[in-house]
Amino acid sequence: MKPLRTAWLACLALLAAATAHADDHPDWTQAQKPFRIYGDTYYVGTQGLSAILIGSSKGLVLVDGTLPQNAAQVEANIKALGFQLHDIKLILNSHAHFDHAGAIAAIARDSGARVAASEAGAKELMLGGHDPDDPQFGEASAYPPIPHVDIVADTGVVRVGDVAVTAHYTPGHTPGSTTWTWQSCEGNRCLHMVYADSLGAFTAGSYRYSDPAHPERVANYRHGIAVIAALPCDILMSPHPGQSDFLERVARRDAAGKPDPLIDSGACRAYADDGSRRLDAKLAKEQAGQGARP
Repeated sequence: MKPLRTAWLACLALLAAATAHADDHPDWTQAQKPFRIYGDTYYVGTQGLSAILIGSSKGLVLVDGTLPQNAAQVEANIKALGFQLHDIKLILNSHAHFDHAGAIAAIARDSGARVAASEAGAKELMLGGHDPDDPQFGEASAYPPIPHVDIVADTGVVRVGDVAVTAHYTPGHTPGSTTWTWQSCEGNRCLHMVYADSLGAFTAGSYRYSDPAHPERVANYRHGIAVIAALPCDILMSPHPGQSDFLERVARRDAAGKPDPLIDSGACRAYADDGSRRLDAKLAKEQAGQGARP
């Protein structure tokens, strides 16, 4: 019984740490009614954290799980759309921080789904977020680790039924940051769906993007930004819906906004341009010696 008690206490400690962070962001746990985004793509997250569901002929793909304490809420949202948990066949992750990956272990356990991520992302997921290579290592909360995570190569494609989801490595916010793309159709009209990963250049401790010993940090970050800017992009989504004004655009759409404010072929480029400005500002602060966090 002692190992079980130890594991249970460890889980409680992880949940307490995640809850402490979430207290500063009440929208991260605030309920959001699930809804269809376009075609077989649905929103099943909270008001402050995205979780995206993609339907296929042979089951569901879930992208991100939000916080550990939100697992039941995300699962309830999926059921509210008429699906069953065992319909989830694959879970993907944008980046392996507790606010996007924290619930994945529980949802994978409850559904039996396999989990996949980028090479660096898989490493961090299996470490439960306790990765020294993470720019926010020591500040971002740990979460329940995932025993096994499949690796998806850069530009690799994962398939469930008739849905193909492509991984685009966009490292920067974390080493394993990944942007995912697919197509969703209504009738004969198919749109390019982009779940672009976060581009915020946040750091903790002594981590510096501009560290001369690690020139790849800035080079990789700028490459990832360029990748997002160049993607075919009709509907943009992001790990925090506020990063892309996603829920605001949905509200305008539902108020019969014409043309549909969700469909914007320039949204990914604008998102990337904002990320580039943020990175430049962060680098300027680092050069001025103004601390680790912007």
